[in-house]
Amino acid sequence: MAFTKEQLLARLQELQIGFSQYEHPVVLTVEAQAKYVGNMKGALSKNLFLKDKKQRYYIVSALANTKVDLKVLSQRLGLGKGGLRMAPEEALSEILHVPLGCVTPFALVNESARHVSLLLDKGFKSQECCFFHPLSNDMSIALNALDLDKFLNSIGKTPAYVDLEDNPTVGKDQPPDLASFVPSDAKTLADPPEKQESSQGPEKNYISVNNKPVITTGAKPAKPSNASTKEKPFGAVNMSITYADPDKFVEEILEKTRSIVLSEVKEEENVEKYREQLETIVSNKISKQLGMELKNLATIFKNTAYTEGFKAGIHQQPKRL
Repeated sequence: MAFTKEQLLARLQELQIGFSQYEHPVVLTVEAQAKYVGNMKGALSKNLFLKDKKQRYYIVSALANTKVDLKVLSQRLGLGKGGLRMAPEEALSEILHVPLGCVTPFALVNESARHVSLLLDKGFKSQECCFFHPLSNDMSIALNALDLDKFLNSIGKTPAYVDLEDNPTVGKDQPPDLASFVPSDAKTLADPPEKQESSQGPEKNYISVNNKPVITTGAKPAKPSNASTKEKPFGAVNMSITYADPDKFVEEILEKTRSIVLSEVKEEENVEKYREQLETIVSNKISKQLGMELKNLATIFKNTAYTEGFKAGIHQQPKRL
């Protein structure tokens, strides 16, 4: 069972952690939250939910004015420049069990999130208290770093404070300084199962030769009788399972689309202020609004190709003597 806001607040009271709470309308950004608690005693925080290419997840919790460069952070973790990206919205519900706009260190209270790595801004320690959402973005609570540590220790998560704006050189003689924060025992979300080869015979492959679909069996397609030996028309049609699976195919398109769009989020001062929030919103909107339409189209294309290939294979069966 996922923790609720009320259960979390009760847990904090059981731990004798002092905090102030402020109810307000639902907010999705730090700027919107500031309208209601910005004039209160305490610093605002921003919280990023990230994943790497191996489906390992991270929460980066920082002061609102701390600049977090994902490319630099990725290198410091030893993941390469493009190793980190915003986690998909479905991971919020499946791993953190919180809706959009509710990511905070408190989400780690859920058992499904115990393998998520947490990086805390060292700037929290210099603040009298900081604001976080308690699993719900219709409330903000303020507490100090020591009490946050007390909560994290109670769930078995050792607090780790780092300088998120540091940009150390990473090289052969200078290993990534944050590599120890990469989860080594993470439980990842399972990908859709790949199609297994039938035990009753070789899998049929539908390919195109000279613009005419034919059926072949086994791992290697048959050579056309009139094809030039110098040309290798089958190399271009040796498609991976990814393109036979609409979900994976569409995810690749969405990932490339997100990368292209987010690459346009420049480092200019007027954009940098809202960069993390903008990346989250853009990424989730692209997935939500385009995902279903693209999956339907990909499924239609795949089914049509299979149908046409099957018909062509029947018509081209050799005559029996």
